[in-house]
Amino acid sequence: MGIITYYNFEDSEVFIFDDFIINQVKEAVVIEPHHNDIFNEVVQKHFSGKNMVYISNRVKSYSVNPLIYPEAEKIPNLIAIAIIPKTALMRRNAEYEQEFFDKPYEIFDSLSEAIVWVHSIMPNSKTSD
Repeated sequence: MGIITYYNFEDSEVFIFDDFIINQVKEAVVIEPHHNDIFNEVVQKHFSGKNMVYISNRVKSYSVNPLIYPEAEKIPNLIAIAIIPKTALMRRNAEYEQEFFDKPYEIFDSLSEAIVWVHSIMPNSKTSD
């Protein structure tokens, strides 16, 4: 389950794994609906014809326009979102954003908890020996 690809985009760092993406947005960025275009390109390049989960590891302070979620829902192979907020304020923001996404959306205290959840919901998920 090692990392497959790493991207250092202008607004975020993206780590591609077999069944999921971990995204770490950079400080003071405002995530807007146009960011879905980049996200969709990455998903189609690495997960064409295969389900995947998006993990947002929120280690920096940034803003999210919740209107990104209805657009993200249109990505057919995106089956769920996991959020790992660093602070109580980030957790409250993630809870608010959850109202805009109608697929599975969970908030976790650690990245390892989120990854365990991903493997529990992925169809045909493999476990490592």
